[in-house]
Amino acid sequence: MTLAASQTKPYTAEQYLALEVESGTRHEYRHGDIVAMTGGTPEHNKIASALNALIWYALRGKPYSLFITDQRLWIPATDFYTYPDGMVIADPVELKPGRNDTVTNPLLLAEVLSDSTEKYDRGDKFEAYRTLPSLQEYLLIDQHRPHVEQYVKQFEHQWLFTEYSGLEARVQLASIPVELALDDLYQGVMSP
Repeated sequence: MTLAASQTKPYTAEQYLALEVESGTRHEYRHGDIVAMTGGTPEHNKIASALNALIWYALRGKPYSLFITDQRLWIPATDFYTYPDGMVIADPVELKPGRNDTVTNPLLLAEVLSDSTEKYDRGDKFEAYRTLPSLQEYLLIDQHRPHVEQYVKQFEHQWLFTEYSGLEARVQLASIPVELALDDLYQGVMSP
């Protein structure tokens, strides 16, 4: 997704949430700034859709909820609101107090990297995500080549990094009983 800059006026989280309910465009809220999330490329959307389909199929009938890009996540430690490309929650889903549209307890988060958001997804966004006590795994998925970076929480402040490259690679997820074949994840995006 491409991020568009907001006005320079600082907003409260309450103002953001009131505006977001009325908006036809999704926005992130970061430290008083409201940032529009604009559309992604066809490749970005194909990969995000494949990721969600593969995880949904593997988890059907199991006690997990899977969410895609339209589900808002609140990060209490930083009072940050965002929309991950993919999110898995071990049931039950926990909501922000007083809200029925904002979740707080992801087990796994995934972002499909865009040229405009790659640095942010690796940096400030991952730093905010790491403050979530429930988060056990973070995936960064390249949209230009078959490449996935996996971060698995080992201990507080310690994450194990593993990378996978090539269509023949398979990612064994640590937080949920799912294995992702990059060939399936990049179906229709990359030629063998």
